Parts: sequence; structure tokens; C-alpha cells
Amino acid sequence: MSEIQRPARILPLLVLAQFLGTVNWLAGNAIMPALQKAWGLPDSAVSSLTNSVQLGFISGALLFAVIALADRISPRILFSLCAGSSALIGYLLGCHTHSYDQLLLLRFLSGVMLAGIYPVGMKLAASWYPQGLGRALGYLVGALVLGSASPHLLSGVLGDHWQLVILASGAASGIAALMILLGVPDGPALYRGAPLRWHALSLALRHRPLRLAAGGYFGHMWELYAVWAFAPIWLLAWSREHETDLNIGLLSFLVLGAGSIGCIIGGKLSVRLGSGPVARGMLMLSGFCCLLSPLMFAMPFLLVFVFWLLWGLSVSADSPQLSTLSTQNAPAEVIGSALTLMNCMGYTLSVLSVALLSQLLVMIPVHWLPWLLLPGPILGLWSLARLRHSQPEPMQ
Repeated sequence: MSEIQRPARILPLLVLAQFLGTVNWLAGNAIMPALQKAWGLPDSAVSSLTNSVQLGFISGALLFAVIALADRISPRILFSLCAGSSALIGYLLGCHTHSYDQLLLLRFLSGVMLAGIYPVGMKLAASWYPQGLGRALGYLVGALVLGSASPHLLSGVLGDHWQLVILASGAASGIAALMILLGVPDGPALYRGAPLRWHALSLALRHRPLRLAAGGYFGHMWELYAVWAFAPIWLLAWSREHETDLNIGLLSFLVLGAGSIGCIIGGKLSVRLGSGPVARGMLMLSGFCCLLSPLMFAMPFLLVFVFWLLWGLSVSADSPQLSTLSTQNAPAEVIGSALTLMNCMGYTLSVLSVALLSQLLVMIPVHWLPWLLLPGPILGLWSLARLRHSQPEPMQ
């Protein structure tokens, strides 16, 4: 395919809209300290808040794939509708939510809307960047990571005013909707995929390279959202243990936001090294951080801060490269269905890992909990090593 001529604004607008559209993803986690004061919630409630969004995203992704919604509706229109709906849900959350059950329901619906923001934004990017997609995905996933981290910054600035955090997150989604609607048309390489075909998935499951690439992704997902959900709790526990007053919201933003830098660095490295080596290196580093968690709890703040920055960077940086590997190794005739199922299974694993850590939080000190995440990087590294030896590694 010849090089596509595209306006210079396309990638910056896509990246900024992806950032703004995903600010809402971890807003529930960011307001947890304020909700604990206002509603008396336990630390374990972080599991329900995180998983309500994850389950909504899984449900939305499956629904959209079954009815091929992104093929029936212009991706630009679908993104704008879902981001606009996310803004409306943010308004309801901030102004008309008075119970924990209402909060969980609306956070679930937020997750459904995110299924029309994050994957659809990726499809829009692919329609403009059929070549060099790995690098574009590095920027887009980096934007998602920074967007997901941003509510922690809002929480650090606004303190106990959790409604303002939610309203600001919703407003960000509304701006994203307008940016895509007015500034980013569907690209000339837009791919019209087939609906989700359950009977075709057996072909994908029998395809060994895809299974191995998916194993790397599953290991990554077992760790990723659990680290994001429990980083503020770990840092708060360290602060109490060392009798230090820390701005947990600001620190959590820096830790999670470091992943956006990791995604961009990983995207650039993948051009020279390939996606496989970058994904393996980042999985190894994040697994090493899991292992060091108990030791770091006794360390001074400077070492703890550097440790968490490295963990935040590495736990996210492999994500776009694992997505690229999965795309490269999926059978072309079932690629859409296979990747949809893989993403849903990965997010289901994240629900399970967050729920497991939450249940054990009352029995195990928080700094020992990351050892339960170690099977993720180990599985991922094992799968990617098998993939590496089974075939020549594709370069981007």
C-alpha cells in the first residue's frame, strides 16, 4: 500500500482524544480515599470499584464485537457517541449519586462506554497508519496510561472533593468527543471487519503462535490493573508505617503516568529491536519489581519513589508491543474475532487478580501481595520465549 497522505493534526488529535477519553477509567480508584472518609468504605472496596469498570468494558467489547458496531457505524461517530455518553455518566456520578450501589452501576456503564473509546480509537489510528502502527500504538497506549493516571492528580489537587474529580473526568470525555467528531475523519485505510464469529475461534485457538503471543498478554494483564489499583494502598501503608505525610494522589499519578513514557520509549525501541525483545524486557523488569516489593517497604522514600517509577514504567510499556505481537501472529481470516476474545479474556484475568488481592488484603500485609502477581510475568516470559524459538521474530 502506498504511503497515505494525512493532515499533520491527525496523530496529535488522536493521542489527545485518547488521553482525555480515558481519564474516566480509574477515576473510581482515585476518589477511594475521599469515599472512605465520606462513606466509611474499607480498603477492600477498591476491588469493586476497579472491577465494575473492567466488567463493563468486557461486556461492552463483547457486545460491540457481536453486532459489529464499529463496522455498522463510522468509528469517528461511535467514539464521539461513547465519549459523550461517558461525559453524561460523569455528570450523574458527580451530581446525583448518593449510594455505593449507584456508584458501582454507573461505573459499570462507564466501562461499557470505554469499549467504544479505547478500541475504537485504535481502529481510527489503524485507518490512518497502516504502516508504522506499532509506533502509533505506543503513543496511543501511552495516552491511555496517562489518562488513566490523571484522576489521581486531580484527587491530589482537589483532596476530599471527590465529586469534582468525577465531574472533571467526565468533562474530559466530552472534550474528547468533540475533538474526534470535528477533527478526525475516518482514515482511507479503514478496515471493515466481520462480526465476532464464535465458530471461527477454534481456528485461532489451534494456532500456536497466537496462543503463545496471547500467553504473554495474559501474564501482563494479570499484573497490570492489580498494580494500578493497589499502588495507592501500598504507598499509603508505607506512609503510615514511616509516619510520613505523603500526597498519595500526586504520587499515584506519577507512578501510573510513568507508564506513558514507557509505552513511547518501547514503541521507539521496537522499531529497531522488534516488539518481542521489548515486551520480554519490560515483563522481566516488572516481575523483578513484584519480587522486590516486601524489601522496598523498609527502604527510605527516595528509593521507594524510584522503585515505583520503574514499576509504573515497565508494567505498562509492554502493552502496545504485546498487542502488536498478537496482531502479527493471529490468522488473518479470524483476526478480529480472535483479538476481541483475547482482550476480553485478558480483562477478565485483571478482574480476578484485583479481586484476589482485595480478598487477601485483610490477611496479608499489602507489601507482600505483589508476590501473588509474579505468576503473570513468569507466564508471559515463558510464552514469549516459546514464541521466539518457534519462528523468526517479526520486525516492525
